[in-house]
Amino acid sequence: MSDEAGTETPERALVKVLTVSDGVVHGTRVDLSGRALVEHLNKAGFDVVAHEVTADGAELVAQKLIDLSDGFSGLIVSTGGTGFAPRDQTPEGTRAVIEREAPGLAEAMRLCNPLGRLSRGVVGIRGQTIIVNTPGSTKGCVEQLDAVIDVLPHALRLLHDTETGH
Repeated sequence: MSDEAGTETPERALVKVLTVSDGVVHGTRVDLSGRALVEHLNKAGFDVVAHEVTADGAELVAQKLIDLSDGFSGLIVSTGGTGFAPRDQTPEGTRAVIEREAPGLAEAMRLCNPLGRLSRGVVGIRGQTIIVNTPGSTKGCVEQLDAVIDVLPHALRLLHDTETGH
């Protein structure tokens, strides 16, 4: 993509945010973490093109991730369902649909603070999409995303087989 002067400008990576929460689906909880991710991603130079919600549970998460990633080339960031509660099954739903895991990214996310070690979130690839699980807390989702946000544009360029300069 070129700007008016004809110089190369970076293309904004496309992102979809998925909030996984029974409470948000049933209207008993406000989606603070999803909103925080949308705002943070937009400020960081990403182009958030969708923000959707699903209830907890591996099957529901898997189906929503399939729906969001089919024909999509970009990033999906989920928030919620990565902890120890019985309904926290976002990692299981994610593993059911990804083709390849990216464990280095998930490991880096867990190191952002001591509570990060309680996250069971995974990161992986499905088609032309990188899927990133973050916790359901507003602070935790942004902190964990920040642990990897600097390398995600490069990871997307590699995934899409575009020039990376090396």
